[in-house]
Amino acid sequence: MREHYDFSDSTPNPYAQRLKKQITIRLDEDTISYFKTMAEEKGIPYQSLINLYLRDCAQSHRDLKLQWQ
Repeated sequence: MREHYDFSDSTPNPYAQRLKKQITIRLDEDTISYFKTMAEEKGIPYQSLINLYLRDCAQSHRDLKLQWQ
């Protein structure tokens, strides 16, 4: 290792705002199965698919309509 590194010409990471944060979330087995099946068809990991779906909901300001019976 060097004793000194020169970072004077470095630039900020342009993707820093897009970094993902790990969380714990509880989902129904049916929901997980649905996304795993869809992810296999699309060829992407199911967690990435869930993230894309939630991002789409957030960006389009989709509102969930709940009716309790």
